Amino acid sequence: MSASRRRFTQEFKDELCEEVVSTSKTIKAVADENGVGAETLRTWLKKYRAAGHAPEEQDGPLSVSERARLKELERENRELKAEAAFLKKAAAYFAREPR
Repeated sequence: MSASRRRFTQEFKDELCEEVVSTSKTIKAVADENGVGAETLRTWLKKYRAAGHAPEEQDGPLSVSERARLKELERENRELKAEAAFLKKAAAYFAREPR
């Protein structure tokens, strides 16, 4: 039993690529919804981006200034989470205290 190879129009390929780029859906989710393989869609997406239709993902290493900024934001995030946890506990304490 040999499976025949399916052919897709360029318009269909572009529509799927645009859906991946413009929404927060994953490649696998879009591929499953439309009955194509995830790796096939990933290949189409690479060609779509190479043709200049969509911005490429930034995968390169961080520069020194970006790394410093990331470290600063991570520290700030930890502090804000600690403050939020403290305020949540304080609110719970004062909510149950009789007046």
